[in-house]
Amino acid sequence: MGQGLGLMSQREAQRYAVLQRVQDKKLNQAQAAQQLGVSVRQIKRLCRRLREGGAAALISRRRGAPSNRLIPEQVREHTLALLRQHYADFGPELAREYLADEHGFGHSTETLRGWMIEDGLWKPKLRRAKRVHPPRPRRDCLGELIQIDGSHHDWFEARGARCCLTAFIDDATGRVLAARFDPTETTEGYLAVLRSHIQQHGVPLALYSDQHSIFTKHDSEDSVPTQFERALLQLDVEPICARSPQAKGRVERLFQTLQDRMVKALRLEGINDIEQANAWLPGYLQRHNQRFAVAPCQQTDMHRPWTGSQEQLDSICALHHQRQLSAQLSCRFEGQVLQLEPGQMHSPKARALVDIAQHRDGRLALSYRGHALRFKRYACSDHLARSKLADAKTVSQRVDRAVDKERKRLASLAASIAHQDSQRSAGIYTTDSPANAPRAAVAGRFGLRPAQPATAAP
Repeated sequence: MGQGLGLMSQREAQRYAVLQRVQDKKLNQAQAAQQLGVSVRQIKRLCRRLREGGAAALISRRRGAPSNRLIPEQVREHTLALLRQHYADFGPELAREYLADEHGFGHSTETLRGWMIEDGLWKPKLRRAKRVHPPRPRRDCLGELIQIDGSHHDWFEARGARCCLTAFIDDATGRVLAARFDPTETTEGYLAVLRSHIQQHGVPLALYSDQHSIFTKHDSEDSVPTQFERALLQLDVEPICARSPQAKGRVERLFQTLQDRMVKALRLEGINDIEQANAWLPGYLQRHNQRFAVAPCQQTDMHRPWTGSQEQLDSICALHHQRQLSAQLSCRFEGQVLQLEPGQMHSPKARALVDIAQHRDGRLALSYRGHALRFKRYACSDHLARSKLADAKTVSQRVDRAVDKERKRLASLAASIAHQDSQRSAGIYTTDSPANAPRAAVAGRFGLRPAQPATAAP
Protein backbone atom coordinates (compact mmCIF):
# COMPACT_ATOMS: atom_id res chain seq x y z
CA MET A 1 0.00 0.00 0.00
CA GLY A 2 2.76 2.43 0.90
CA GLN A 3 4.64 1.59 -2.30
CA GLY A 4 1.50 2.27 -4.35
CA LEU A 5 1.03 5.66 -2.70
CA GLY A 6 4.60 6.58 -3.49
CA LEU A 7 4.00 6.07 -7.23
CA MET A 8 0.78 8.08 -7.28
CA SER A 9 0.49 11.54 -8.77
CA GLN A 10 -1.08 14.33 -6.71
CA ARG A 11 -4.40 13.92 -8.51
CA GLU A 12 -4.42 10.14 -7.94
CA ALA A 13 -3.56 10.58 -4.26
CA GLN A 14 -6.46 13.03 -3.89
CA ARG A 15 -8.79 10.53 -5.62
CA TYR A 16 -7.60 7.75 -3.28
CA ALA A 17 -8.30 9.89 -0.18
CA VAL A 18 -11.88 10.64 -1.30
CA LEU A 19 -12.60 7.00 -2.22
CA GLN A 20 -11.20 5.85 1.14
CA ARG A 21 -13.76 8.09 2.90
CA VAL A 22 -16.50 6.51 0.75
CA GLN A 23 -15.40 3.03 1.84
CA ASP A 24 -15.36 4.17 5.49
CA LYS A 25 -18.96 5.38 5.10
CA LYS A 26 -17.96 8.98 5.84
CA LEU A 27 -18.98 10.18 2.38
CA ASN A 28 -21.62 8.98 -0.06
CA GLN A 29 -20.98 8.35 -3.74
CA ALA A 30 -22.84 11.45 -4.97
CA GLN A 31 -20.76 13.72 -2.71
CA ALA A 32 -17.55 12.02 -3.86
CA ALA A 33 -18.56 12.45 -7.52
CA GLN A 34 -19.14 16.15 -6.88
CA GLN A 35 -15.75 16.61 -5.23
CA LEU A 36 -13.82 14.76 -7.93
CA GLY A 37 -15.81 16.19 -10.84
CA VAL A 38 -16.82 12.79 -12.27
CA SER A 39 -20.07 10.87 -12.57
CA VAL A 40 -21.51 8.54 -9.92
CA ARG A 41 -20.99 5.57 -12.28
CA GLN A 42 -17.29 6.43 -12.45
CA ILE A 43 -17.15 6.53 -8.62
CA LYS A 44 -18.67 3.04 -8.52
CA ARG A 45 -16.06 1.71 -10.95
CA LEU A 46 -13.21 3.32 -8.98
CA CYS A 47 -14.51 1.90 -5.69
CA ARG A 48 -14.64 -1.57 -7.25
CA ARG A 49 -11.04 -1.21 -8.50
CA LEU A 50 -9.94 -0.06 -5.05
CA ARG A 51 -11.55 -3.05 -3.34
CA GLU A 52 -10.09 -5.55 -5.79
CA GLY A 53 -6.56 -4.18 -6.31
CA GLY A 54 -5.93 -1.77 -3.49
CA ALA A 55 -4.35 1.68 -3.90
CA ALA A 56 -2.10 0.52 -6.77
CA ALA A 57 -5.22 -0.09 -8.89
CA LEU A 58 -5.89 3.67 -8.98
CA ILE A 59 -2.57 4.40 -10.68
CA SER A 60 -2.96 5.12 -14.40
CA ARG A 61 -2.41 2.02 -16.51
CA ARG A 62 -0.75 4.18 -19.21
CA ARG A 63 2.12 5.13 -16.94
CA GLY A 64 5.44 3.93 -18.36
CA ALA A 65 3.85 2.88 -21.66
CA PRO A 66 4.60 4.70 -24.92
CA SER A 67 2.17 7.40 -26.00
CA ASN A 68 -0.44 6.59 -28.61
CA ARG A 69 0.78 9.69 -30.50
CA LEU A 70 4.45 8.73 -30.33
CA ILE A 71 6.28 9.55 -33.58
CA PRO A 72 8.08 6.48 -34.97
CA GLU A 73 11.81 6.35 -34.34
CA GLN A 74 12.46 5.96 -38.07
CA VAL A 75 10.84 9.35 -38.76
CA ARG A 76 12.91 10.98 -36.02
CA GLU A 77 16.20 9.54 -37.32
CA HIS A 78 15.38 10.48 -40.93
CA THR A 79 14.55 14.05 -39.89
CA LEU A 80 17.74 14.41 -37.86
CA ALA A 81 19.77 13.07 -40.78
CA LEU A 82 18.26 15.77 -43.03
CA LEU A 83 19.08 18.39 -40.41
CA ARG A 84 22.71 17.29 -40.13
CA GLN A 85 23.11 17.21 -43.91
CA HIS A 86 21.35 20.42 -44.98
CA TYR A 87 20.26 22.52 -41.98
CA ALA A 88 22.81 21.92 -39.23
CA ASP A 89 23.05 25.59 -38.15
CA PHE A 90 19.35 26.42 -38.58
CA GLY A 91 17.10 27.34 -35.69
CA PRO A 92 14.10 25.08 -34.91
CA GLU A 93 11.46 27.34 -36.51
CA LEU A 94 13.45 28.02 -39.68
CA ALA A 95 14.42 24.35 -39.97
CA ARG A 96 10.76 23.30 -39.60
CA GLU A 97 9.76 25.67 -42.43
CA TYR A 98 12.37 24.24 -44.81
CA LEU A 99 11.60 20.65 -43.78
CA ALA A 100 7.89 21.23 -44.36
CA ASP A 101 8.41 22.87 -47.76
CA GLU A 102 11.15 20.60 -49.11
CA HIS A 103 10.65 17.25 -47.33
CA GLY A 104 7.00 17.12 -46.20
CA PHE A 105 7.69 17.38 -42.45
CA GLY A 106 4.33 17.73 -40.66
CA HIS A 107 5.14 18.03 -36.97
CA SER A 108 5.40 21.05 -34.69
CA THR A 109 8.34 23.32 -34.03
CA GLU A 110 8.49 22.26 -30.38
CA THR A 111 8.76 18.61 -31.38
CA LEU A 112 11.64 19.45 -33.67
CA ARG A 113 13.22 21.66 -31.01
CA GLY A 114 13.25 18.75 -28.54
CA TRP A 115 14.86 16.44 -31.08
CA MET A 116 17.52 19.01 -31.92
CA ILE A 117 18.34 19.62 -28.26
CA GLU A 118 18.67 15.89 -27.58
CA ASP A 119 20.92 15.48 -30.64
CA GLY A 120 23.08 18.51 -29.80
CA LEU A 121 22.05 20.52 -32.88
CA TRP A 122 20.48 23.29 -30.82
CA LYS A 123 21.22 24.82 -27.44
CA PRO A 124 18.25 26.23 -25.53
CA LYS A 125 18.45 29.96 -24.96
CA LEU A 126 17.51 32.01 -21.95
CA ARG A 127 14.33 34.00 -22.11
CA ARG A 128 14.71 37.49 -23.48
CA ALA A 129 14.65 40.20 -20.84
CA LYS A 130 11.45 42.18 -20.58
CA ARG A 131 11.44 45.39 -22.59
CA VAL A 132 12.30 48.47 -20.57
CA HIS A 133 10.78 50.86 -23.10
CA PRO A 134 7.59 50.07 -25.01
CA PRO A 135 7.91 50.14 -28.81
CA ARG A 136 6.59 53.10 -30.75
CA PRO A 137 3.12 52.38 -32.17
CA ARG A 138 3.02 51.62 -35.87
CA ARG A 139 1.71 54.14 -38.35
CA ASP A 140 -1.84 53.58 -39.56
CA CYS A 141 -1.41 53.38 -43.33
CA LEU A 142 0.97 51.88 -45.86
CA GLY A 143 3.34 54.45 -47.35
CA GLU A 144 3.15 57.02 -44.53
CA LEU A 145 6.60 56.28 -43.10
CA ILE A 146 9.35 54.17 -44.68
CA GLN A 147 12.38 53.19 -42.58
CA ILE A 148 15.63 52.91 -44.56
CA ASP A 149 19.07 51.61 -43.64
CA GLY A 150 21.97 49.50 -44.91
CA SER A 151 23.51 46.40 -43.36
CA HIS A 152 27.19 45.51 -43.92
CA HIS A 153 27.49 41.76 -43.47
CA ASP A 154 29.18 38.66 -44.84
CA TRP A 155 26.02 37.74 -46.75
CA PHE A 156 27.78 35.08 -48.86
CA GLU A 157 29.67 33.49 -45.93
CA ALA A 158 33.16 33.89 -47.45
CA ARG A 159 31.99 32.43 -50.79
CA GLY A 160 32.07 35.99 -52.14
CA ALA A 161 33.05 39.47 -51.08
CA ARG A 162 31.37 41.21 -48.18
CA CYS A 163 28.67 43.62 -49.28
CA CYS A 164 25.86 45.86 -48.05
CA LEU A 165 22.11 45.23 -48.23
CA THR A 166 20.07 48.44 -48.49
CA ALA A 167 16.42 47.97 -47.51
CA PHE A 168 13.23 50.06 -47.33
CA ILE A 169 10.63 48.71 -44.85
CA ASP A 170 7.14 50.11 -44.28
CA ASP A 171 6.47 51.16 -40.70
CA ALA A 172 2.75 50.30 -40.71
CA THR A 173 2.95 46.77 -42.11
CA GLY A 174 6.57 45.65 -41.74
CA ARG A 175 6.69 44.87 -45.48
CA VAL A 176 10.06 45.14 -47.20
CA LEU A 177 9.11 47.32 -50.17
CA ALA A 178 12.52 47.56 -51.88
CA ALA A 179 16.03 46.23 -51.31
CA ARG A 180 19.31 45.88 -53.16
CA PHE A 181 22.80 44.46 -52.65
CA ASP A 182 25.75 46.82 -53.29
CA PRO A 183 29.49 46.56 -52.61
CA THR A 184 29.15 49.26 -49.94
CA GLU A 185 26.70 51.79 -48.53
CA THR A 186 26.65 54.79 -50.85
CA THR A 187 24.37 57.59 -52.00
CA GLU A 188 24.07 55.94 -55.43
CA GLY A 189 22.83 52.74 -53.78
CA TYR A 190 20.12 54.53 -51.79
CA LEU A 191 19.02 56.50 -54.87
CA ALA A 192 18.78 53.26 -56.88
CA VAL A 193 16.57 51.66 -54.21
CA LEU A 194 14.49 54.85 -54.00
CA ARG A 195 13.92 54.78 -57.77
CA SER A 196 12.90 51.11 -57.61
CA HIS A 197 10.52 51.86 -54.71
CA ILE A 198 8.82 54.70 -56.60
CA GLN A 199 8.47 52.62 -59.77
CA GLN A 200 6.76 49.77 -57.90
CA HIS A 201 4.74 51.51 -55.18
CA GLY A 202 4.76 55.28 -55.74
CA VAL A 203 6.18 58.20 -53.75
CA PRO A 204 6.00 57.78 -49.94
CA LEU A 205 5.20 60.64 -47.55
CA ALA A 206 8.30 60.37 -45.33
CA LEU A 207 11.58 58.47 -45.04
CA TYR A 208 13.12 57.62 -41.64
CA SER A 209 16.91 57.19 -41.56
CA ASP A 210 19.93 57.55 -39.30
CA GLN A 211 22.17 60.62 -39.21
CA HIS A 212 24.80 59.44 -41.67
CA SER A 213 26.29 62.06 -43.98
CA ILE A 214 24.36 60.51 -46.88
CA PHE A 215 21.13 61.83 -45.36
CA THR A 216 22.08 65.03 -43.58
CA LYS A 217 24.95 67.43 -42.96
CA HIS A 218 26.28 67.85 -39.46
CA ASP A 219 27.08 71.53 -40.01
CA SER A 220 23.86 73.34 -39.16
CA GLU A 221 25.06 76.46 -41.00
CA ASP A 222 25.55 74.62 -44.31
CA SER A 223 22.31 75.13 -46.24
CA VAL A 224 23.33 73.09 -49.30
CA PRO A 225 21.45 69.78 -49.17
CA THR A 226 23.11 66.42 -49.64
CA GLN A 227 22.48 64.50 -52.86
CA PHE A 228 19.84 62.37 -51.14
CA GLU A 229 18.17 65.39 -49.52
CA ARG A 230 18.08 67.13 -52.90
CA ALA A 231 16.29 64.14 -54.45
CA LEU A 232 13.73 64.06 -51.61
CA LEU A 233 13.10 67.80 -52.01
CA GLN A 234 12.39 67.29 -55.71
CA LEU A 235 10.04 64.39 -54.89
CA ASP A 236 8.37 66.26 -51.99
CA VAL A 237 9.26 63.53 -49.48
CA GLU A 238 9.77 64.45 -45.82
CA PRO A 239 13.23 63.36 -44.56
CA ILE A 240 13.37 62.39 -40.85
CA CYS A 241 16.58 61.46 -39.00
CA ALA A 242 16.47 59.24 -35.91
CA ARG A 243 18.42 60.15 -32.79
CA SER A 244 19.39 56.54 -32.04
CA PRO A 245 19.35 53.11 -33.71
CA GLN A 246 16.62 52.00 -31.29
CA ALA A 247 14.30 54.69 -32.66
CA LYS A 248 14.18 52.92 -36.06
CA GLY A 249 13.93 49.50 -34.50
CA ARG A 250 11.83 47.93 -37.25
CA VAL A 251 14.55 48.11 -39.87
CA GLU A 252 17.19 47.10 -37.29
CA ARG A 253 15.19 43.98 -36.35
CA LEU A 254 14.65 43.28 -40.04
CA PHE A 255 18.40 42.99 -40.57
CA GLN A 256 18.71 40.68 -37.56
CA THR A 257 16.14 38.38 -39.15
CA LEU A 258 17.71 38.56 -42.62
CA GLN A 259 21.23 37.94 -41.31
CA ASP A 260 19.93 34.69 -39.86
CA ARG A 261 17.48 33.54 -42.55
CA MET A 262 18.66 35.10 -45.81
CA VAL A 263 22.28 34.02 -45.34
CA LYS A 264 21.15 30.39 -45.14
CA ALA A 265 18.80 30.80 -48.11
CA LEU A 266 21.65 32.23 -50.22
CA ARG A 267 23.81 29.25 -49.24
CA LEU A 268 21.14 26.72 -50.21
CA GLU A 269 20.60 28.48 -53.56
CA GLY A 270 24.35 28.51 -54.27
CA ILE A 271 24.45 32.30 -54.77
CA ASN A 272 27.95 33.77 -54.41
CA ASP A 273 27.91 37.27 -55.92
CA ILE A 274 25.93 40.50 -55.94
CA GLU A 275 24.49 40.12 -59.47
CA GLN A 276 22.95 36.73 -58.74
CA ALA A 277 21.71 37.92 -55.33
CA ASN A 278 19.93 40.98 -56.79
CA ALA A 279 18.22 38.83 -59.41
CA TRP A 280 17.05 36.35 -56.72
CA LEU A 281 16.09 38.94 -54.08
CA PRO A 282 12.53 39.95 -55.22
CA GLY A 283 11.19 36.39 -54.96
CA TYR A 284 12.69 35.93 -51.51
CA LEU A 285 11.27 39.24 -50.24
CA GLN A 286 7.82 38.22 -51.45
CA ARG A 287 7.99 35.05 -49.33
CA HIS A 288 9.46 37.04 -46.41
CA ASN A 289 6.56 39.52 -46.50
CA GLN A 290 4.01 36.70 -46.57
CA ARG A 291 5.63 35.28 -43.45
CA PHE A 292 6.25 38.41 -41.35
CA ALA A 293 4.17 41.35 -42.65
CA VAL A 294 1.06 42.45 -40.72
CA ALA A 295 -2.15 44.14 -41.82
CA PRO A 296 -2.26 47.94 -41.38
CA CYS A 297 -4.81 49.61 -39.14
CA GLN A 298 -6.29 51.35 -42.19
CA GLN A 299 -6.36 49.96 -45.73
CA THR A 300 -5.61 53.32 -47.39
CA ASP A 301 -2.32 53.38 -49.35
CA MET A 302 -0.66 56.76 -48.78
CA HIS A 303 1.82 56.37 -51.65
CA ARG A 304 1.39 59.09 -54.26
CA PRO A 305 1.52 57.87 -57.86
CA TRP A 306 4.48 59.06 -59.92
CA THR A 307 3.10 61.15 -62.77
CA GLY A 308 6.39 62.17 -64.36
CA SER A 309 8.35 60.39 -67.06
CA GLN A 310 10.96 57.70 -66.53
CA GLU A 311 13.65 60.11 -67.74
CA GLN A 312 12.65 62.66 -65.10
CA LEU A 313 12.77 60.03 -62.35
CA ASP A 314 16.19 58.84 -63.56
CA SER A 315 17.44 62.43 -63.50
CA ILE A 316 16.17 63.03 -59.97
CA CYS A 317 17.80 59.81 -58.72
CA ALA A 318 21.17 60.65 -60.29
CA LEU A 319 24.05 62.56 -58.69
CA HIS A 320 24.03 66.25 -59.58
CA HIS A 321 27.09 68.52 -59.74
CA GLN A 322 27.65 72.11 -60.83
CA ARG A 323 30.56 73.34 -62.91
CA GLN A 324 31.44 76.76 -64.37
CA LEU A 325 31.99 77.00 -68.12
CA SER A 326 35.21 78.44 -69.49
CA ALA A 327 35.46 81.04 -72.27
CA GLN A 328 35.52 78.12 -74.78
CA LEU A 329 32.22 76.77 -73.27
CA SER A 330 33.87 73.72 -71.72
CA CYS A 331 34.32 72.43 -68.18
CA ARG A 332 36.23 69.69 -66.39
CA PHE A 333 34.58 66.85 -64.50
CA GLU A 334 36.42 63.90 -62.88
CA GLY A 335 39.36 63.98 -65.26
CA GLN A 336 37.28 64.63 -68.39
CA VAL A 337 36.71 67.73 -70.51
CA LEU A 338 33.07 68.33 -71.43
CA GLN A 339 32.83 70.54 -74.52
CA LEU A 340 29.46 72.01 -75.52
CA GLU A 341 28.50 71.63 -79.15
CA PRO A 342 27.92 74.94 -80.97
CA GLY A 343 24.63 76.17 -82.40
CA GLN A 344 22.30 75.17 -79.54
CA MET A 345 19.20 77.24 -78.88
CA HIS A 346 19.54 77.36 -75.09
CA SER A 347 23.34 77.40 -74.98
CA PRO A 348 24.68 79.39 -71.97
CA LYS A 349 27.31 82.08 -72.11
CA ALA A 350 30.86 81.78 -70.83
CA ARG A 351 31.30 81.58 -67.03
CA ALA A 352 27.77 80.26 -66.57
CA LEU A 353 27.05 77.43 -64.10
CA VAL A 354 25.79 74.25 -65.72
CA ASP A 355 24.27 71.19 -64.02
CA ILE A 356 25.88 67.77 -64.57
CA ALA A 357 23.73 64.69 -63.83
CA GLN A 358 25.88 61.61 -63.20
CA HIS A 359 23.90 58.39 -63.61
CA ARG A 360 24.72 55.09 -61.94
CA ASP A 361 25.70 53.44 -65.24
CA GLY A 362 28.28 56.16 -66.00
CA ARG A 363 26.14 58.32 -68.30
CA LEU A 364 26.46 62.10 -67.99
CA ALA A 365 23.80 64.69 -68.84
CA LEU A 366 24.37 68.46 -69.02
CA SER A 367 21.60 71.00 -68.57
CA TYR A 368 21.24 74.75 -68.10
CA ARG A 369 18.13 76.17 -66.46
CA GLY A 370 16.30 72.92 -67.12
CA HIS A 371 17.26 72.64 -70.80
CA ALA A 372 19.37 69.70 -71.95
CA LEU A 373 22.68 70.49 -73.68
CA ARG A 374 24.60 68.47 -76.26
CA PHE A 375 28.28 67.95 -75.54
CA LYS A 376 31.31 65.79 -76.27
CA ARG A 377 33.52 64.07 -73.71
CA TYR A 378 37.31 63.99 -73.84
CA ALA A 379 39.27 61.88 -71.34
CA CYS A 380 42.30 63.75 -70.02
CA SER A 381 43.26 62.50 -66.55
CA ASP A 382 42.00 59.01 -65.78
CA HIS A 383 43.44 59.04 -62.26
CA LEU A 384 40.95 61.78 -61.32
CA ALA A 385 37.95 59.64 -62.23
CA ARG A 386 37.94 58.02 -58.77
CA SER A 387 37.40 60.30 -55.81
CA LYS A 388 39.99 60.14 -53.04
CA LEU A 389 37.40 60.97 -50.37
CA ALA A 390 35.98 58.12 -48.29
CA ASP A 391 33.86 57.88 -45.17
CA ALA A 392 33.75 55.23 -42.45
CA LYS A 393 31.44 52.99 -44.51
CA THR A 394 33.47 53.08 -47.75
CA VAL A 395 37.06 53.16 -46.48
CA SER A 396 37.10 49.37 -45.94
CA GLN A 397 36.20 48.74 -49.56
CA ARG A 398 38.97 51.06 -50.75
CA VAL A 399 41.51 49.35 -48.51
CA ASP A 400 40.33 45.87 -49.61
CA ARG A 401 40.82 46.93 -53.23
CA ALA A 402 44.38 48.09 -52.49
CA VAL A 403 45.14 44.88 -50.57
CA ASP A 404 43.82 42.74 -53.43
CA LYS A 405 45.98 44.67 -55.91
CA GLU A 406 49.06 44.15 -53.73
CA ARG A 407 48.32 40.42 -53.34
CA LYS A 408 48.13 40.02 -57.11
CA ARG A 409 51.44 41.86 -57.52
CA LEU A 410 53.15 39.66 -54.92
CA ALA A 411 51.70 36.51 -56.50
CA SER A 412 53.05 37.55 -59.90
CA LEU A 413 56.43 38.31 -58.37
CA ALA A 414 56.52 34.94 -56.57
CA ALA A 415 55.67 33.12 -59.81
CA SER A 416 58.49 34.95 -61.62
CA ILE A 417 60.99 34.09 -58.87
CA ALA A 418 59.89 30.43 -58.91
CA HIS A 419 60.42 30.30 -62.68
CA GLN A 420 63.89 31.80 -62.38
CA ASP A 421 64.80 29.31 -59.66
CA SER A 422 63.66 26.41 -61.86
CA GLN A 423 65.79 27.73 -64.71
CA ARG A 424 68.84 28.04 -62.46
CA SER A 425 68.35 24.49 -61.20
CA ALA A 426 68.41 23.36 -64.85
CA GLY A 427 71.73 25.16 -65.37
CA ILE A 428 70.30 28.12 -67.29
CA TYR A 429 71.30 31.53 -66.06
CA THR A 430 70.42 33.70 -69.09
CA THR A 431 67.22 32.95 -71.02
CA ASP A 432 67.74 34.30 -74.53
CA SER A 433 64.91 32.12 -75.90
CA PRO A 434 61.58 30.73 -74.68
CA ALA A 435 61.68 28.88 -71.38
CA ASN A 436 60.04 25.79 -72.90
CA ALA A 437 62.85 25.18 -75.42
CA PRO A 438 63.99 21.50 -75.76
CA ARG A 439 66.84 20.51 -73.47
CA ALA A 440 68.68 18.83 -76.37
CA ALA A 441 69.00 22.11 -78.21
CA VAL A 442 70.09 24.16 -75.23
CA ALA A 443 73.70 24.51 -76.26
CA GLY A 444 73.12 25.10 -79.95
CA ARG A 445 70.16 26.40 -81.81
CA PHE A 446 68.24 28.34 -79.20
CA GLY A 447 71.14 30.27 -77.68
CA LEU A 448 70.57 29.24 -74.04
CA ARG A 449 73.75 29.42 -72.05
CA PRO A 450 74.65 26.47 -69.82
CA ALA A 451 76.00 26.88 -66.33
CA GLN A 452 79.66 27.80 -66.15
CA PRO A 453 81.92 25.29 -64.36
CA ALA A 454 83.18 26.44 -61.03
CA THR A 455 86.85 27.50 -61.03
CA ALA A 456 89.22 25.88 -58.59
CA ALA A 457 90.47 28.02 -55.79
CA PRO A 458 94.12 29.16 -56.21
